Amino acid sequence: MYSNVMLIPILLAFGLSLWAQFRVKGTFNKYSQVPNMYGLTGHDAARRMLDANGLYDIPIEPVRGALTDHYDPIHKVVRLSEPVYYENSISAVSVACHEVGHAIQHKEAYPMLVLRHRMFPFVNFASGVAPFLLLAGFLFGAFNLIGLGIIFFSAAVLFQLVTLPVEFNASNRARKIMLTQGFVTNEEERGVANVLNAAALTYVAAALISVLELLRYILIFTSNRD
Repeated sequence: MYSNVMLIPILLAFGLSLWAQFRVKGTFNKYSQVPNMYGLTGHDAARRMLDANGLYDIPIEPVRGALTDHYDPIHKVVRLSEPVYYENSISAVSVACHEVGHAIQHKEAYPMLVLRHRMFPFVNFASGVAPFLLLAGFLFGAFNLIGLGIIFFSAAVLFQLVTLPVEFNASNRARKIMLTQGFVTNEEERGVANVLNAAALTYVAAALISVLELLRYILIFTSNRD
């Protein structure tokens, strides 16, 4: 009964996730057609932002694909998708500066980023094992396996929740620096906000789905134990 009730909010959250992905692509495509006033490419903006924060030794590399942009904390490199790296649009500079925001977090040992990095090895293992434990537990009625699967799945959910402030903080840093350093004008800031907010929504939707799915597993587990 409890599991069936939870299906409705989970399906709604899944719909939100699909809408968020559609929105981020649509917003990115919209503002990729809008050149920034100063003609900065994503690479230019990222390089200026890195240098302004004393991160002269961090390289910027182009990578194939769309929205494959990321900061690699192990190799200390900012990787930008080719459209972001080479284009001089509002979308390009917004995404590029967001990734540099993560590099600045790394330099300053931003607490939530540090926690996220420390969690990653265990979460990487737990997220791979949890589905098999849950499946085996439900198939064979093994409550110990279900309980263990829920614990491991909880670690993956916690990781997603910790990711939220990391992403929002990186976006806030990017917006402030882009304005104060003159990468964009005040009029262009709205477009920057739209791009970054749309991207953040995908993380929120993913976290919501995971939390609801965890609650569903817990309700199934507790109802069957009673």
